[in-house]
Amino acid sequence: MDGRPRVLVTGIGGIGGTVAGWLTQHHPDVVEDVVALTRNTAVVDAVAEHGFRLRGVGEHVDGAGVATSVLPDDLPKRDFILLATQPPDVESAAERLLPHLADDGAFVVFQNGLCESRIAAIAGPERVLGGVVTFGASHPEPGLFERTSQGGITVGRMDGRTDDPRLQVLATLLEPVGPVEITGELAGVRWSKLAINSAVSTLGTIGGNTLGALMTFRFVRRLALEIMTETVRVAHAEGVTLQKIAGTLDLDWLALSEDEQEEVLGSPSLVSKHAVLLAVGTRYRRLRSSMLSAIERGRQPSVDFLNGEIVRLGEKHGIATPVNRAALETVHAIARGEKRPAYDTVRGLAREVGIRLLLPT
Repeated sequence: MDGRPRVLVTGIGGIGGTVAGWLTQHHPDVVEDVVALTRNTAVVDAVAEHGFRLRGVGEHVDGAGVATSVLPDDLPKRDFILLATQPPDVESAAERLLPHLADDGAFVVFQNGLCESRIAAIAGPERVLGGVVTFGASHPEPGLFERTSQGGITVGRMDGRTDDPRLQVLATLLEPVGPVEITGELAGVRWSKLAINSAVSTLGTIGGNTLGALMTFRFVRRLALEIMTETVRVAHAEGVTLQKIAGTLDLDWLALSEDEQEEVLGSPSLVSKHAVLLAVGTRYRRLRSSMLSAIERGRQPSVDFLNGEIVRLGEKHGIATPVNRAALETVHAIARGEKRPAYDTVRGLAREVGIRLLLPT
């Protein structure tokens, strides 16, 4: 890889649009050229008219840029293809774009879940890097991308090597978007994020509200703790050493002990864990589940890549995951139109798995 990299971003939603917009702003300083690829022609038209409009967390940028739904035949090979689609679309996107990836280039997997291995099966493990995104972003209308919370990006390789020179190039490339860290523990970061997303995104979909609103209810926080606890147990069975998210959220500590699972209000440690989730709800209070947005647009929810992975790997190791299984089934029921995303639905989930309903806070 010589000189400034050529980049393609596919999946121009909240995360992809934010990344593509900032990379476009910093062309040609850190990137040779940026192609933003989306199947949404309304986004193509909006960006053509107004550029990338970036909002939220102190941002107000209207920048020139181009999005397209069709790649030109003479497009030069890409050094990095940033995969920011919804998880159900990531494998088909990688298969479709593989011919456009340079021989020494890499797909960068931005999806929540455990998608690196899926893309490695398509492109080979040497052509896959992971990018764990810790900021929130939404896509309220075509061409408008709103960062809903602060955070950065952690990048790494599946095998834990940090001497791959592409990692430093990628980190430099992404610095305009937010703080970037290179990790030798990508699996641990990815699994910690999986635990959080399986609680936050899934409960946000079921509850049909922002994270800040939902986390005011003790029974919702308890559901989140139970989901994360099951995820931590499966991660340990997989031999994964969990890493702190954003240097603060310790999933090993957040996981409930057997004694804590028998408590309702309980011990100082359980109270502390509820306090942490309250703080998370406050920090990310505007966060709305992208999975809920996908369902509202008639698209397949990504729950199989979140709670579904935990259930599948739990079965492999003989670990019970009843709360993740119930949450998985509830999201699918919402996607089929059999239930609706609402407070009553998340309350019904709590009853189903035996969590007592308590007053807010």
